Amino acid sequence: MKKKFTILHSNDIHGDFFSDDEKEKTKLIGGLSLLSGYINKVRKEEKNVLYVISGDMLQGSIVDSEYKGCSTIEIMNYLAPDVVALGNHEFDYGLPHLLFLEKVANFPIVNANLYVKKYNKRLMSPYLIINKDGFDILFTGIITEKIMDALKMDKLVGSFISLEEASDEVGKICNAYKNDDIDLTILLTHIGFESDKELARMLKPEWGVDMIIGGHSHTFLEKPEKINDILISQAGVGSDQIGRYDIWVEDDTNSVVDYKWQLIPIDDKIAEPDKELTKFIDSFRKEVDRKYSTIVCKLAKKLTHPKREVETSLGNLIADAFNYIAQSDVVLVGSGSVRVLELGPAVTLKDLMSCFPYDDSLTRYKITGYQLKDIFSHIMRIENRDGEGECYQVNSKVCAVYDDKEKKLESLKINGCEVQDDDFYTICMQGFHFNNSKDYLNISNEDLLKAEQPKVVTTSAREVLEVFLRDNQNISREVEGRLVYK
Repeated sequence: MKKKFTILHSNDIHGDFFSDDEKEKTKLIGGLSLLSGYINKVRKEEKNVLYVISGDMLQGSIVDSEYKGCSTIEIMNYLAPDVVALGNHEFDYGLPHLLFLEKVANFPIVNANLYVKKYNKRLMSPYLIINKDGFDILFTGIITEKIMDALKMDKLVGSFISLEEASDEVGKICNAYKNDDIDLTILLTHIGFESDKELARMLKPEWGVDMIIGGHSHTFLEKPEKINDILISQAGVGSDQIGRYDIWVEDDTNSVVDYKWQLIPIDDKIAEPDKELTKFIDSFRKEVDRKYSTIVCKLAKKLTHPKREVETSLGNLIADAFNYIAQSDVVLVGSGSVRVLELGPAVTLKDLMSCFPYDDSLTRYKITGYQLKDIFSHIMRIENRDGEGECYQVNSKVCAVYDDKEKKLESLKINGCEVQDDDFYTICMQGFHFNNSKDYLNISNEDLLKAEQPKVVTTSAREVLEVFLRDNQNISREVEGRLVYK
């Protein structure tokens, strides 16, 4: 017996609640009200519909930050996803708060490989079986420590961290139910598209995994990949689009015998906004607008941050603002900390918080020139610029040149002078990047602390940025060759 199912999927929504009517003046684009309208439409038109989310519902908007994710979960309850997997940003407000948010959610959250280490107990439900029109569909969620860096702040929770071990966890769950009549097995992952493909290669065919629906790398696809007979897809980032599978599943063979996949653009030509959800979202927006509408500064012109893997004018401004107080040779600002594509000319407090929602400490360390060059060799390498790596913006004292053809750092200058291996230099970074320094910067915490006692520059980087902007009106920045790739 063969039956059709429609699977709608999102990932990395990041608090993208509101429609954008400025990209094209003739229509509304994206926003959760339109997304909800489309989901409601499909649920009416099709018999067997499932809506799933592969992580990172939270973070990225001031509405989410102001309510520490509670607003997002309440809003997502309107969309009523059938199952959701955890992403790394679900941990941004801390583990206890995540457990609270799970209670607020009216939808199930699955994860197979996060454990409370001391007791060897899983943090979340490892799987969910949904019976749809007589067919059993098994979902599980996967995240790896490559993505789960926020957990290093909390020693209580750990993960089976590697892809190999994540694969083993999938095998355990699939093996436990392979004697049951599971008609379709779907992994909801938040590990990045390249890692999804690698994971698919590791999964044994007898485990019966049919699909991987992923997130984290914000990958837009023209069509799904198919590896090891497993379909792999992702739906970009935000709420401007949604992935849609129409699949036909054979009960006798427990396999997908045919499918059609589309990345559906969400606009008011495809669906009517969900009016009730619009009113609910607006209730949060009005509170935030009232609190954060004050003007912080006026920039000389609009600054942009179109791509995190390269130097940007907005990234330059933020790095220079931090160095105004840090007075360091090098300031590293995580490019992913900057959550908007553009800022200004007028900047409200709401704009600023949307731009830089992650508050964190800034600390200055002393290291050798040799170590500094090793850091830049690591963060500028080609493999780190694949959409899944951790990239940085730097202050105006820095000029680093990387040769892609030779795969090496060609030059590193501070204030126009070549960095010398045996000299000492100061480097300032956010607390998150210190906690993950070995993976992100290729330098251990011990080496960062070795030369001298570190100096905590501030416990609130966002406050530093706000004060700098208030005190420096009509400023601007350009892309000026701080980070050069040949």
